[in-house]
Amino acid sequence: MSSWDYWALAAILLAGVPHGGFDGAVARRAGWSQRPLDWLVFHAGYVVLAMLVTAIWWYQPAASLAVFLAISAIHFGSSDVRAVAPPWQAACALPLAAHCGLVCIGIPGLQPHLVEPLFAILVGAEASVWLLETISLLLPAWLLAVVAYAAYAVFEARWRAPASVLIALVAAAYWLPPLVSFALYFCLVHSPSHSLRIWRSLLPEHRRRCVIEAVCYTLAAWITGLSLLLWYQNNHSFDLDSALLQLTFIGLAALTVPHMILVDVIDRKHD
Repeated sequence: MSSWDYWALAAILLAGVPHGGFDGAVARRAGWSQRPLDWLVFHAGYVVLAMLVTAIWWYQPAASLAVFLAISAIHFGSSDVRAVAPPWQAACALPLAAHCGLVCIGIPGLQPHLVEPLFAILVGAEASVWLLETISLLLPAWLLAVVAYAAYAVFEARWRAPASVLIALVAAAYWLPPLVSFALYFCLVHSPSHSLRIWRSLLPEHRRRCVIEAVCYTLAAWITGLSLLLWYQNNHSFDLDSALLQLTFIGLAALTVPHMILVDVIDRKHD
């Protein structure tokens, strides 16, 4: 990997992961973890689910990456359009389709020759080729949806800002290394918009607790990641690139599943 890739992974871990620290506040808003016992059950369930995702990835990496790309598409796409309208309305179908495809189709599909060695580290060479071939079949339809969305936004003023951001991100995905373009989206678009939306929804008297929780959750994630990296170094033929890539994206998958269930399913009524 290049120095840009290392910076991208660092940004994902240091600037992107912390946005999940607001999940405790989201759980309380949804009526969960109000009592001490509920609080313990929520955190235990969150950790167990993350560990289960990690274990499944260990035994079924190709299927896990495919599912992770699919659920990430739903999570990221719905988050991108939520500032304009509830994502599951019929009027959001075209914008949602365009935004959903950026991470799972656009970034890998526009530069498959750069993504293939990254996927190979995560799932093996044969599975990476199969995944990229599948993505290449979906790429034309997604690009057509982006073009249609851009034209639609010309006549619908409320969609002009998110459509402009998406077009800029598509250009970045075409010109920049895939890890860099993903880091730009994850750290500068998805994470800030999610955090700001949750912050604005909190009552002022609840914000101090939310900040403390977010700091604690973030530190716990970083310490866990560092511990796993040290364990990997001591127990395997160590390759820094492979270790960092696996730690970042398997870790993201492990955290995204409970995060998405909480934000997009349990707390969906607050869209």
